[in-house]
Amino acid sequence: MSNIPSDLKYAKSHEWVRVSGDTAVVGISDHAQHELTDVVFVELPEVGKKVKANEACAVVESVKTASDIYSPVSGEIVEINKSVVDDPSLVNSQPYTGGWFYKVKLSNPGELKALLTPEQYKAQIGGA
Repeated sequence: MSNIPSDLKYAKSHEWVRVSGDTAVVGISDHAQHELTDVVFVELPEVGKKVKANEACAVVESVKTASDIYSPVSGEIVEINKSVVDDPSLVNSQPYTGGWFYKVKLSNPGELKALLTPEQYKAQIGGA
């Protein structure tokens, strides 16, 4: 059973969002990292880049496949997690803590309403 923290919002494409004020931290879910298997490479957007909700903005490569990471929200990248670039295995071992990807200053907080609740995400991945 995947770990689905209750304090997060989720995108149908398996990214999670943790909101604090006008900034959101983005990563991929425990379910997504299990599907990818061993993550060996992470490419993140540059600080200052403007991203749009549902737009590909990062890449994760595993021993199985390469996957685009879609921004669940629109805004400006204000910080990236250099640790996950240096040690991509953090995505597997700490998907909700050390394995986050970037922080984005929200340009449209209303977009958060379109994301899934933990219960909805659990149902989507078949855990209900």
